[in-house]
Amino acid sequence: MRVIGIDPGLRRMGWGIVDISGAKVSHVANGVCKSEGGDLSARLLSLHDQLTAILNLHAPTSAAVELTFVNSNGAATLKLGQARAIALLVPAQAGLAVAEYAPNAVKKVVVGVGHAAKEQVAHMVKLQLPGVALAGEDAADALAIALCHAHHVKFSGRLEAALARAGA
Repeated sequence: MRVIGIDPGLRRMGWGIVDISGAKVSHVANGVCKSEGGDLSARLLSLHDQLTAILNLHAPTSAAVELTFVNSNGAATLKLGQARAIALLVPAQAGLAVAEYAPNAVKKVVVGVGHAAKEQVAHMVKLQLPGVALAGEDAADALAIALCHAHHVKFSGRLEAALARAGA
């Protein structure tokens, strides 16, 4: 399975791709889509086009996107929500199932604590994907989201197998 993790953002949308083969998880690619254009519609279209090109190039088989929460600045939250819509739309257009994970859940899986700092997340991503060259904090977060999904898929598969054995 090939998973793309996406860290939504209007200025910078991080992405990271990992391959899962049994218990082994390996890095494929990571980067940051930077929005271009002046008005909101042009910036969203730019993110859409860049993310579409990444999916076409790397052909992931599933996607995971970070959930966002409302903050004190309503306008900023709304804009982030629109960028998040692009992060959900592009994989859906490619026919992929899209999982969503809360930031604390991602940090808990990757770092071991739900309130880890960005530096801790990047450090643990580097430990889990030896030799990876991170394209920045947003790309590190996206790889963490992909790793979270990889762990979720592995453990849900084990649970399903155990339930099937128990029922047999």
